[in-house]
Amino acid sequence: MTTTTDTAYAPATEALATVLAPTARPPRPSAWSACMTFGWRAMLKIKHVPEQLFDVTAFPIMMTLMFTYLFGGALAGSPTEYLQFLLPGIMVTSVVMITMYTGVEVNKDIEKGVFDRFRTLPIWRPSTMVGYLLGDVLRYFMASTVILLIGLLLGFRPQGGITGVLGGIALLLVFSFAFSWLWTMFGLLMRNEKSVMGVSMLVMMPLTFLSNVYVDPSTMPGWLQVFVNASPISHLVSSVRSLMGGTPDMGEITWVLVSSAVLVVVFGTLTMRLYNRK
Repeated sequence: MTTTTDTAYAPATEALATVLAPTARPPRPSAWSACMTFGWRAMLKIKHVPEQLFDVTAFPIMMTLMFTYLFGGALAGSPTEYLQFLLPGIMVTSVVMITMYTGVEVNKDIEKGVFDRFRTLPIWRPSTMVGYLLGDVLRYFMASTVILLIGLLLGFRPQGGITGVLGGIALLLVFSFAFSWLWTMFGLLMRNEKSVMGVSMLVMMPLTFLSNVYVDPSTMPGWLQVFVNASPISHLVSSVRSLMGGTPDMGEITWVLVSSAVLVVVFGTLTMRLYNRK
């Protein structure tokens, strides 16, 4: 009886040297490339969780129909007449309320440890957050388009034409992107997604309902007009209305653009500081 002894394979020194030899590292992705990659990731999440489309389709349709026919006859004599005043405001309200979910999704990713892995990548650090928000801009655009189409079917006729409509939607998207930084900050601060949603609703309810979306502020008590006229939502609604109505109010438009820049600088900085300390 003969026995055989297995011998361990020992790679040649030359083979080891070839494998372990230093090679050129792939180039570090640019800030823009990294942002686009994370933006694409945000959009893929919609593909895998199509339920996320509910808030950009069913919710805007429900808001438009409900307020048009609920208040139209009482406030303007007919739903069609009221729609000319209401639709830009409903578009702003619906899209701005959708921005809340950005903070919720950020908080969920943090709980899963996703951002811990992102920190190890050789990329521009803010690209994870910027890409997240850029991906959400697609959702905001979808919601705006749905509301516009429903409005046109119901009788909305923008005097500003296609240029005014596109200008109004573009301004809304710029502000919504900037405003989303507030929710990313809350997403990093709060312990769970329920807390993020609770705080977000506490902020959004007075901002959206105590505004010029549904009625002219001149019909309100003087003390309430002070709050309504100072609300960023009121300024945004006035800007979008002026663009879609064919009478651009450059003062209001400038106010919205400046406030958007301030939101990005302030809350973007706070968000990244919290992100780096997490």
